[in-house]
Amino acid sequence: METLNQLPCPVLVTNPLGTIQAANHRLCSLVGRAAQQLQHCSIEDVLAPHSWLFLQTEVWSLLHSQGAANELHLQVQTADLQSIPVTVNCQRGLHAGADCYYWVFFVALEQHKVESELLGARQHAEGVARELAKSARFVQTITDAMPSLVAYWDKDLRCHFANKPYLEWFNIQSEDVIGSSMLELLGEPMWALNADHVRAALAGQRQQFERALAKADGSTGYTLVHYIPDLNALDDVLGFFVLINDVTYLKTTESELKLAASVFNNTVNGIMVTDAAGLILSVNPAFSAITGYTAEEVLGCPSQLLRSHHHDTAFYAAIAQSLADHGHWAGELWNRHKSGEAFLEWQSVTTIPGSVGTADRYVSVFNDITERWHKDERIRHLALHDPLTDLPNRQLLMERLGQSIAKTEREPRQLALMFLDLDQFKQVNDTLGHERGDELLVQVAQRLLTLVRQNDTVARLGGDEFVILLDNPLGQDYVAQIAARIVAAVHAPLTLGDQQVQVGASIGIAMHPSAGSTPADLLKNADAAMYAAKRAGKNTYRFFSSAQTA
Repeated sequence: METLNQLPCPVLVTNPLGTIQAANHRLCSLVGRAAQQLQHCSIEDVLAPHSWLFLQTEVWSLLHSQGAANELHLQVQTADLQSIPVTVNCQRGLHAGADCYYWVFFVALEQHKVESELLGARQHAEGVARELAKSARFVQTITDAMPSLVAYWDKDLRCHFANKPYLEWFNIQSEDVIGSSMLELLGEPMWALNADHVRAALAGQRQQFERALAKADGSTGYTLVHYIPDLNALDDVLGFFVLINDVTYLKTTESELKLAASVFNNTVNGIMVTDAAGLILSVNPAFSAITGYTAEEVLGCPSQLLRSHHHDTAFYAAIAQSLADHGHWAGELWNRHKSGEAFLEWQSVTTIPGSVGTADRYVSVFNDITERWHKDERIRHLALHDPLTDLPNRQLLMERLGQSIAKTEREPRQLALMFLDLDQFKQVNDTLGHERGDELLVQVAQRLLTLVRQNDTVARLGGDEFVILLDNPLGQDYVAQIAARIVAAVHAPLTLGDQQVQVGASIGIAMHPSAGSTPADLLKNADAAMYAAKRAGKNTYRFFSSAQTA
């Protein structure tokens, strides 16, 4: 551990599952946490959400197959939820006799300074006494874990050091490059391109430039090259360090990260990331557009702040169970806007497993479907209601009648179904026209609604026929009173434009269960009773009796 603390950059050691085994002082300082707090946590706990998503989807598979991953552009998340861009290199190794991964962090603006200090540390380690050999081997591991090609050339342009990536790039052995000249290694064409930078470095001027370098396999890699002068106490140039970063994969990765970030920030779907406790870790702009909450208002808050009162605890328990069993849930959900208004969304929630196989992150993707829902409800309303009077039509009447009959099978109840046909309506329609006839039907519908309770149903079957369903009336006498009031109300004069007209109502009544056990039977028998009322002189009512169908 002491050796880790001597390194000039943040370093983490994890086991192959990503659980933190050790962290040096610089890493603790970077994330704002004590070493004891980090012990046995996942490396993902010190990363911003999009970085640990990238770690899960891209990096771990690369580490398991190749044993190293270099130039990873990630973001560290500090204890106060600040994100710091870093470049991370990882190398497989041993720690306390067990397999592990060494994670070397470089803060973006200080990366090359840190790499230079690491090289100096290695140069010093190689000259220490035998008792420090173990520490030197550890530093060797860290240096070789760096993705950069690292070399040292003296002022006579002879190579004194080259790290493992440097040797692998040029496919040469250490003994073949140590002591060789830069001209021999680069060849005339590349030397000509770099000569001015070499001379500037030997003059004490730090150099940075991009270069396309041929690899041993014949492919071309895109690199960022640094020449860092090595000065003694008198500022004399002793040579220079060469740091070459292979940015080919980095550019591809950056492009993919930019694409992922662009999708996250520009998708029309709201995205919310929460931890295992339901605290909000990250949201995108679409989340704010849909919910009205800014990111600053919700980060660190429980996701329950969005809940409406449309669902009970069993509903949310079912969602949690689906996530536990399948790692996914999708469906319609009513949530609450910042204004307090409820909105309907289609939401899918996916579990992102933690390093020890437990779910510790949830990604929710949703979109507002309230407007579509209102349209669907309007279409359903139109399908089940009379377009003229807005009363329930035959289909909705039969649905409600069936439900009411089913309820009577569970508890002692009765029903009354009234079939109403207007008297003299055809005369009004033929005399004043269909427009006045429609106006009369609307007025009759409004009068009928004022005569029944809220749990009763007034429906129009078509033409001048109406049906009233009384839900659990007090008895036949009560039903007769209602029928009489309806006859009187319909017979009262109606004003149509500048004229007054008068119509009557013949009503047939079928009681359940005595006059029918099914919706069809009740409607048929109420219709028969209505014709009995017409035969009795119209503008009256009759209850169904079996003699009426004889």
